Amino acid sequence: MNDFVTSLIRTNVPIVVGALVAWLVSVGVEVPEGSETPLVVGVTALSIAVYYSAVRWLETRWPAFGYLLGTKVEPKYRGSDTES
Repeated sequence: MNDFVTSLIRTNVPIVVGALVAWLVSVGVEVPEGSETPLVVGVTALSIAVYYSAVRWLETRWPAFGYLLGTKVEPKYRGSDTES
């Protein structure tokens, strides 16, 4: 798998998980009329950020957690310090 595809997977898996978490949180929750959209957007963004940050942190300690981003492989970018 090339680095471009790897980066897409590791970006989009947290988006899907965050959206799913936001939807699950919103099931059965009553909110004032007119505030549904901003609330869903905010909860979705927060869910994505928390999920991605937590998995990346866990991955630094236990690399197998990288699978929670869709693939354990980290993309290598030209000119980055992480190239071997």
